[in-house]
Amino acid sequence: MLKDICMKKYNKEIKDCTNEEIYFALLDMTKKLADGKVSEEGQKKVYYISAEFLIGKLLSNNLINLGVFDEVKQVLAENGKSIYDIEEVEPEPSLGNGGLGRLAACFLDSMATLGLHGDGIGLNYHMGLFKQVFENNYQKETANPWIEADSWLEKTDVTNTITFGNLKVQSRMYDIDVTGYENRTNKLHLFDIESVDESIMEPGGINFDKTDIAKNLTLCLYPDDSDEAGNLLRIYQQYFMVANGAKLILDEAKAKGSNLHDLADYAAVQINDTHPSMVIPEFIRLLTAEGISFDEATEIVTEVCAYTNHTILAEALEKWPLAYLEKVVPQLVPIIKKLDEKVRNRYKDESVYIIDKDQRVHMAHIDIHYSHSVNGVAYLHTEILKDSELNNFYKIYPEKFNNKTNGITFRRWLLHCNEQLAAYITELIGDGYKKDAEKLNDLAKFYDDDAVLGRIMDIKKQNKVVLKDYLKETQNIDIDENSIFDIQVKRLHEYKRQQMNALWVIHKYFDIKAGNLPKTPVTVIFGAKAAPAYTIAKDIIHLILCLQQLIDNDPEVSPYLKVVMIENYNVSKAAKIIPACDISEQISLASKEASGTGNMKFMLNGALTLGTRDGANVEIGELVGEDNIYFFGESSEAVIDHYAKADYVSKDYYEQPEIKKLVDFIVSDELLEIGQKESLERLHNELIVKDWFMTLLDVEDYIKTKEGVLVDYEDRKTWAKKALVNISKAGFFSSDRTIAEYNKDIWRL
Repeated sequence: MLKDICMKKYNKEIKDCTNEEIYFALLDMTKKLADGKVSEEGQKKVYYISAEFLIGKLLSNNLINLGVFDEVKQVLAENGKSIYDIEEVEPEPSLGNGGLGRLAACFLDSMATLGLHGDGIGLNYHMGLFKQVFENNYQKETANPWIEADSWLEKTDVTNTITFGNLKVQSRMYDIDVTGYENRTNKLHLFDIESVDESIMEPGGINFDKTDIAKNLTLCLYPDDSDEAGNLLRIYQQYFMVANGAKLILDEAKAKGSNLHDLADYAAVQINDTHPSMVIPEFIRLLTAEGISFDEATEIVTEVCAYTNHTILAEALEKWPLAYLEKVVPQLVPIIKKLDEKVRNRYKDESVYIIDKDQRVHMAHIDIHYSHSVNGVAYLHTEILKDSELNNFYKIYPEKFNNKTNGITFRRWLLHCNEQLAAYITELIGDGYKKDAEKLNDLAKFYDDDAVLGRIMDIKKQNKVVLKDYLKETQNIDIDENSIFDIQVKRLHEYKRQQMNALWVIHKYFDIKAGNLPKTPVTVIFGAKAAPAYTIAKDIIHLILCLQQLIDNDPEVSPYLKVVMIENYNVSKAAKIIPACDISEQISLASKEASGTGNMKFMLNGALTLGTRDGANVEIGELVGEDNIYFFGESSEAVIDHYAKADYVSKDYYEQPEIKKLVDFIVSDELLEIGQKESLERLHNELIVKDWFMTLLDVEDYIKTKEGVLVDYEDRKTWAKKALVNISKAGFFSSDRTIAEYNKDIWRL
């Protein structure tokens, strides 16, 4: 088929085509194959609405799901071409930031794999988040265009006029195929405006006129919201997404025979975090316009909608000033006020009102009152929501609360990114695990097989060489494949505590200077983007880059310790980094990480977790057993207690000589010579005076535990066994399992 497309498209044999030509030929081929698996079977359909879909590159993933990857790889090789070179041609859509968006992408994949009729609904951001570059040891944000004339995006005939308070825009729907593994094709619907204008971005940066909505509405994911214009733009984006989505859902339901009174028999809507919350009042607006009473419309919508909470951080639960909504979506304000009134008539507890005394609208409160399901994304997270963060709501609606522990598409995170390991697992237990990840448990019979353990370690070593070569090529950085790869890659946020890892680096630097040399050198790899307006997060990146430079230039330390910050960390880079990892850093402050999914990807690829008892780390620990994971730090109960009593004083910990030495090194002469005084002093001060996420509370236990991990690494056979235990127990974390649970308990397709 590929040969025919190349002849028809370019009048050339495969061997004579450029990598770009082959990529576009494969694009055509894949779309044709995917199209053959589209089906409208099933009356009821689920719509997953999310501000983010971090889908990553799609070519190889689709070829695997369509069952033709090996064949294509072979045909290309026979013609002197490499599928891996052709993958590099594809631009990566930057339609997400971190775990939230990656999860949404995994969920779409699993819906299609399980044969569920379900589509995604989001926005077609032209520049996505931003492309991160490093200049003078700082993060600089640059534009990240990814849309090409010929891409996975298919322009549709679906257009709408969307009305805001002061303007109207024309929308257009674009579709991306979502292929399931040996199953159906669903769609990701991305809405765009016809009048978007990429040229308003400042050259080389990401700033633009945030007030020119007709030109900027779908330009960027998460525009800087440090001012009113940025806040308003986010509300414009969110309403644009749900207004288009709600209309599409009602149109599709009607086309299938719904009279709208029975909408819940035709549609299930999953609200992913608070960004799509306005879909609830928008649905009510559209249903009442069809002649349905307000009370009935509210009941219908509650039956249709379900809400996933992704955070324990109160500041991440969106609250918009009512005045902002009056400006952007005046048509929804009377509905929101009426929904609030219904709540006030039922309950006297101010904490559950939708509109608070400061005239702010709590989006999560709309979701909880007017959807039939509220789920957390890891067992611990859901329990914290029930016991403390949302306890006031749990008392009212105990029946709504449920847990759906996150999962990952292990096909992308094993078959695609770690082909050698996948092939070896297939050799050992057959390929049933590709459809049913729980079959990875069959690896248990090899725990004490020396030959198997040796092969697992060989594959790890080869993956380390792949990452070494990649970093040399892309960042001109040399790393030692014989060192321990200690990796922390995720969004940069104080609660994820990259700053604590940096303090361990300082500890190790002192240790080596004192002549205590590690048996095996350590390479500490970070990858993270900081939100453009998040100053302290950018200061932490600055510190890490300064440490990288300091250690590189120190001949006493550099043979034993290396720090690397990956530039512009994204899905494609994760696919190179994760298979090479020895130690997976999951060190968020206990009770603050809802789940995490990087922890699952690392585990699946045979890395050992060094982490707090937080998020899904707790469930990983239960599955693999305490001997096969490294826990440290205060418990979530103790942390929650510290917050409740407001009794954590970072300065008390700072005064301990060992900790003081590490923290003060941030403003040492050595670092000030390399870094920027204002930045380093601000971070130093933050740790001593505030330290909101209790870095200094856990840092000593973290250092002690991590040193223990390095000692254990020297016993290669025992380490290999621990790695195999982790791989074998990772099946539980398949997003296929998560989605089967959503369907059984919430959507009921």
